[in-house]
Amino acid sequence: MRDQEPAPGHPERRLSTKETAELLGVKPDTVYAYVSRGQLSSRREPGGRGSTFDAKEVEALARRNRRESSGSSGSGGELSVRTRITLIEKDRYYFRGVDATELAARHSYEEIAEWLWTGELRPGITFTAPKAAVAAARRAVDALPEHAGPTDRLRVAAIAAATADPLRFDLSEDAVLGTARILIPTLVAALPPVRRTHRDEGPLAHRLWARLSGRPADEASLRVLDTALGLLVDHDLAASTLAVRVAASARAHAYAAVSSGLGVLEGPLHGAASGLAHRLLLDVLDQGTAAPVVADELRSGRRIPGLGHRLYPGEDPRARALFALLEEIPGAAPALAAARDIVATTARHTPLHANVDLALAVFTVSSGMPSTAGETVFAVARTAGWIAHALEEYGERPLRMRPSGHYVGPRPPRPLPE
Repeated sequence: MRDQEPAPGHPERRLSTKETAELLGVKPDTVYAYVSRGQLSSRREPGGRGSTFDAKEVEALARRNRRESSGSSGSGGELSVRTRITLIEKDRYYFRGVDATELAARHSYEEIAEWLWTGELRPGITFTAPKAAVAAARRAVDALPEHAGPTDRLRVAAIAAATADPLRFDLSEDAVLGTARILIPTLVAALPPVRRTHRDEGPLAHRLWARLSGRPADEASLRVLDTALGLLVDHDLAASTLAVRVAASARAHAYAAVSSGLGVLEGPLHGAASGLAHRLLLDVLDQGTAAPVVADELRSGRRIPGLGHRLYPGEDPRARALFALLEEIPGAAPALAAARDIVATTARHTPLHANVDLALAVFTVSSGMPSTAGETVFAVARTAGWIAHALEEYGERPLRMRPSGHYVGPRPPRPLPE
């Protein structure tokens, strides 16, 4: 029932919270979130038990939501999705309006993740995983062939961890946040350690290091790893993030949404790009100069990995932040010099700036890590951003991420095939 039924010709019709939620296709809690954001106005009627909303205002918001989620962005027909997480602008990027590079310089990965999810900064927070989730994930990962890649392992670990969580289908904000704080350390703990002596406690970067390098960790290197994780938390609607939002739009639980992102991440144009840059750096170090290596890449018609970014006409701010930290590590000097040689040599053909994949490659090469290490760092880091996007999408109309197909095949009726 409506809180008030207007007389014929009355200019204002009021809707209850339940009716408003149904019209917008969201939960009642999200209706009040719209109010707090200034997107809806509410009024409590005298003697009434709940708030009411102007029907015309609600209908206008519903039309705007449908228009914004339909894929008509006004910029060449690209899909446009409302988000309050990341803004990329003028060769800089921001998490909820805060400069992301400054945030990563001052706070740990876990602190950034928690703040991105809740808006609350909790200094010193670390994420821990329950033994049951870790045991299930490790059993599943250990059953994979030796040649399985890091994203294979992480995806299997996410699915196995889900089976250990009977409450995974609870999509309330508190439940999803609980899942996030468990899932990320479970993914790290499920990866096979490179070092025999390692700890599954303390900051996540310390635990991850033992899964990437057989060398003892020094403070400068751990700082680079933790900063890299913080810088890579999110980057607007990258392909993997879009996959996560599609899954969340269909109300897949958080483990499944993250698994969707991991599936897309494995492509050579996304999370695996740092591995290509890693191998390029090794070739340059082996040859002693970038010229013949870059020439071979160009002759084969391949783009030079680690250079340029479609969202940054200038320098990738993530690369700039990591290179500054790598300068403080003496062991990184040869790889840094090789990276500069690649940029300078390529500039004779096409002037491009180094991107975060090349910076990650310098770090992984100089730390004695395999070529897949950058992909692992990327995947673990981005899981926090995927959770933030899933949380945001759970508050939207279900199945709004459902574009219409444009059929271009033969018109019916056609005869049955023989």
